[in-house]
Amino acid sequence: MLELQLEGLESTRVGSESGLELDSELRAWEPSLRAHHQALLERAKDPAAMLGWIGVPEDTEALRAVRRYAEGAAWARDVVVLGIGGSALPARGLYEALAPTAKTLHFLDHTDPLPVWRLLGQLAPETTLVVAVSKSGSTAETAALLLVFRRWLEDALGEDWRRHLAVVTDPEKGPLRAYAGNEGLAAFAIPPDVGGRFSALTPVGTLPLALAGADVEKLLMGARRANRRALETAAKSALVLYLLDRYRKKPVHVFMPYGRRLFGVAQWFAQLHAESLGKARNLEGSRVHAGPTPLAALGPTDQHSLLQLLREGPFDKAVVFLRMREPGEDLTLPAITGLEAFEYLFGKTLFTLQEAEAEGTRRALLEAGRPSFTLWIDRADAESLGELYQFLMWQTAFLGALYGVNAFDQPGVELAKVYAYALLGRKGYEEMGKRLKEEA
Repeated sequence: MLELQLEGLESTRVGSESGLELDSELRAWEPSLRAHHQALLERAKDPAAMLGWIGVPEDTEALRAVRRYAEGAAWARDVVVLGIGGSALPARGLYEALAPTAKTLHFLDHTDPLPVWRLLGQLAPETTLVVAVSKSGSTAETAALLLVFRRWLEDALGEDWRRHLAVVTDPEKGPLRAYAGNEGLAAFAIPPDVGGRFSALTPVGTLPLALAGADVEKLLMGARRANRRALETAAKSALVLYLLDRYRKKPVHVFMPYGRRLFGVAQWFAQLHAESLGKARNLEGSRVHAGPTPLAALGPTDQHSLLQLLREGPFDKAVVFLRMREPGEDLTLPAITGLEAFEYLFGKTLFTLQEAEAEGTRRALLEAGRPSFTLWIDRADAESLGELYQFLMWQTAFLGALYGVNAFDQPGVELAKVYAYALLGRKGYEEMGKRLKEEA
């Protein structure tokens, strides 16, 4: 079960300028958090509010469809996931954390030609399944990769290529949905009221994970627990981050898991907070330029790169540690003659070392008056990760309410897409493209 460890925050005076203790702040804000929670639940009834992720863990029909398809795709050894942003990042984080072994997943969330070319040379088309993911069905990067892999499959397999391609997209509209219907491809729906970065527990994530052998049922079980505990955990953590930013001038929030397999979670956290909370206008339309700056870090790796800055650099950062109580598999460090200088490690395990590094970093920050708190999960299994993911989505929703911004849109990224369409000569953007090329 996910738990918060908030010890030490009181000494950093996270509350108002009068220096109230954290417990006092939590009590003072409790009515407001309850009101925000109730408002989010009420707004979730409106599809336009884009809060459908709250109910996703209850969607047993989508889960059954995913599991049936995965059972029928036992022939595949490799699964290539074509997607970018929310169509890949949250699912990749889950895959790396869970490390299932039934199939190898390859996430292509970029358009760098060399890695794509090398992957094509490594795969056998006969045992490869390609999953194209795009909520709108028109994402340029995903479309480009789909063109490459569609031709690759057809050249190798002829008419049998259709069995090797599935799509995850809007249930009714968009080019990808139309293409799947015309070609008779397997197609899975992203609920219209779920945004890309909130879609990890829809078929965006559950389909690749089920294909790889992960227990997606337990993933959703953990997410349901996070729903029940949203006020107990997510609201409290959101308030701490908000107070650190607003009152203690800590706008940089560092998410630092201890465990290499959890780094993808940190990268998704950065997307989740950046796109959801970095807004130029509040819900009333006034200009605010709100939102903290999220930063993904990795322990203990970044103790050798970022820790110097975190401890002795500008006083503008708060650190959120993510730690596991159990490692799963572990390795014991043997005693080796001639290496007695490292005797303090003999008989211990790699996880013991990792935990000592985590606790050492936490205490070093505390001693320097740098605020941090810890998220604990039992282990990197499906149920724990499902709870963690749903917790982070709830945390983001509460933060949006506290900042007074719409956490479920991303207007700031649209103009870059428009410019790219114009430069590529997409229909409807010809005049803009001509102007951009003249200005270049």
